Amino acid sequence: MRVIDHLTRNDGRTAFSFEILPPLKGNNIEKVFNIIDKLREFDPKYINITSHRSEMIYKEMPDGSFQRQKMRKRPGSVAIASAIQNKYGIIAVPHIICKGFTRDETEYALIDLNFLGVHDLLLLRGDIKGPEISTDPKVVNMHATDLQLQVNDFNRGIYADGERFEANATPFSYGMACYPEKHEEAPNMESDIRYAKQKVEAGADYLVTQMFFDNEKYYSFVERCRAEGITVPIIPGIKPVVFRNQLSVLPRVFRADIPEAFASELRKCTTDEEAKAVGVEWSIEQCRDLIAHGVPSLHFYTFMASESVRKIAEKIY
Repeated sequence: MRVIDHLTRNDGRTAFSFEILPPLKGNNIEKVFNIIDKLREFDPKYINITSHRSEMIYKEMPDGSFQRQKMRKRPGSVAIASAIQNKYGIIAVPHIICKGFTRDETEYALIDLNFLGVHDLLLLRGDIKGPEISTDPKVVNMHATDLQLQVNDFNRGIYADGERFEANATPFSYGMACYPEKHEEAPNMESDIRYAKQKVEAGADYLVTQMFFDNEKYYSFVERCRAEGITVPIIPGIKPVVFRNQLSVLPRVFRADIPEAFASELRKCTTDEEAKAVGVEWSIEQCRDLIAHGVPSLHFYTFMASESVRKIAEKIY
């Protein structure tokens, strides 16, 4: 099965999925497996693996000069996706991003993923921080929609340089991102929804939202998307709050409003443990409400929050 098959089945159940971060350079995959083992009993239908651009460092050379070099701090999502899918038999969904990667590097990733039997992707622009490799559209994909066109071409048997090959028997299926509270660079919500529709019309099988804490914003967004003819599943992204400072950090970094009822409880917390408990309770109620509204899946962002996700899943699955 593919991710989209789980999202469109009509068995009345809300699918469970989550996103993990590759381990830091020098750590082994057991850290990833430990998170999956904690959450496996809740029958995850798919597991996303984030991807990050390499960082640029300056290395001092023997002659005293400095040479600019790329340094990868985490292993690539291709290898981890393959390891997860082979060990657990759960669909692995690597993130394929524009920023920090050339079109050729993206093509190599697609070739490897196809060879390894990983055919579900999440296509994203990626973090805008860091220097651009190039602004030449022949060298890099500047936007997620550009990346989408490259994947579509690959599915049709067209390499990045235009050369043709025999298309793979199993094409890539993919989801893309959407923003219930508007992307930070979008001038307005109408523009944001227009881009979401463009992604779907070009082949996105489903959309996954940025984290949000106010379900009414999600419901309003979905309603507006449906009015514009967007019919694919729109999966809510859930992020449990685990630190007191996230009351200000998350709205600033992710442009996600925290409702006053939730913010008021977080302000009462004197320790991170108290904040984590409040975050779990809010997420439980948030998820119960989403399930009551018939969402096809809940997708959890587990970074620094795998224990909280487990406590939430115990209550709702």
